[in-house]
Amino acid sequence: MITIRRAQDRGHANHGWLNTHHTFAFADYYDPAQMGFRSLRVINEDIVAPGQGFGMHGHKDMEIVTYVLEGKLQHKDSMGNGEVLRPGEFQHMSAGTGIRHSEFNPSDAEPVHLYQIWLLPEKSGLQPSYSQKAFAAEGRQDRWQIVASKDARDGSLRINQDAAIQLANLSAGSNLASELALGRHAWLQVLRGTVTLNGQLLRTSDGAAISEESSLILAADEPAEVMLFDLA
Repeated sequence: MITIRRAQDRGHANHGWLNTHHTFAFADYYDPAQMGFRSLRVINEDIVAPGQGFGMHGHKDMEIVTYVLEGKLQHKDSMGNGEVLRPGEFQHMSAGTGIRHSEFNPSDAEPVHLYQIWLLPEKSGLQPSYSQKAFAAEGRQDRWQIVASKDARDGSLRINQDAAIQLANLSAGSNLASELALGRHAWLQVLRGTVTLNGQLLRTSDGAAISEESSLILAADEPAEVMLFDLA
């Protein structure tokens, strides 16, 4: 079963400095039918204006992952980390018992376009942690590249949930298959481009909840970038 979440049906807010779309209920956007999928709780697509950002704020008991499509994002947190996230890099922060952080667009000319994703942790009260890693683009060209997993396999970042996150860049005319183990679920997010998933058309910023499917077949008629979540 594949349930499509169209980009235009998401929650939306434009604050001037921030143009944001919410796949699931978040902040002032509330929809009891869109409270998350499995351990996925938040998928926000944000565009932050030059020189703007999120001031220092707190989180607790959440696995937070961030992926930048265009531009740069400057991160600072209460653990003393201060990093700049660039396209091709993946960031994970386990809020655990509590953490404060800020996210800022350091450019005075270019916006930053990013996805921020929250997953519920496997248990509460974990020790807060931060990690960031660059993943080579050639490692996801017309194939899956794992960027986060519970067991940190194949050099991926470790997350505190029975989930795995993969990226793929598809060239025009390519096909990519993925097997879904019995009892597992998946979410596909189209970051850029147009693809078909098991014959169903998905465009930029569309998502799809997937259950009771043993295999996934992606086909791209044009260059595309996708993110796939394997979920318990």
